[in-house]
Amino acid sequence: MASVAQPTHPQIAVSAAIFRDGKVLLTRRARSPAKGFYSLPGGRVEFGESLHQALSREVGEETGLEIEIVSLAGWREVLPAAPGAGHYLIMSFAARWVAREPALNDELDDYRWIAPDALGSLGGIKLTGGLEEIIQSAHRLIGP
Repeated sequence: MASVAQPTHPQIAVSAAIFRDGKVLLTRRARSPAKGFYSLPGGRVEFGESLHQALSREVGEETGLEIEIVSLAGWREVLPAAPGAGHYLIMSFAARWVAREPALNDELDDYRWIAPDALGSLGGIKLTGGLEEIIQSAHRLIGP
């Protein structure tokens, strides 16, 4: 029986707090990691890709949206919670919606445009760790 290859180093990932008409896009993960949790669209940075290139690619692949990247809003480290789990450094950016309507790929199964000040009162939906802080930081960068 072959053993599962253990990750040997942290991976860099990117995510986008995308704002449109005063609301931010939350997407629900359809598979691990974080299956069933609402988060920001994004994913791993490929070798040779800049953070902005990776973010535009990942947002396009996952949601079909075109965005304008504004600035780095914060970062989060996700340590392996179980054997074989990944170690990620997630760089989260503030972004503005530019074009297209959400068309989710198979990594996501729901989306919602939510007012940033309503995050604390969503009740019943699961958010990934640190999400509210990243969104508030991104909201300050986007402005009113």
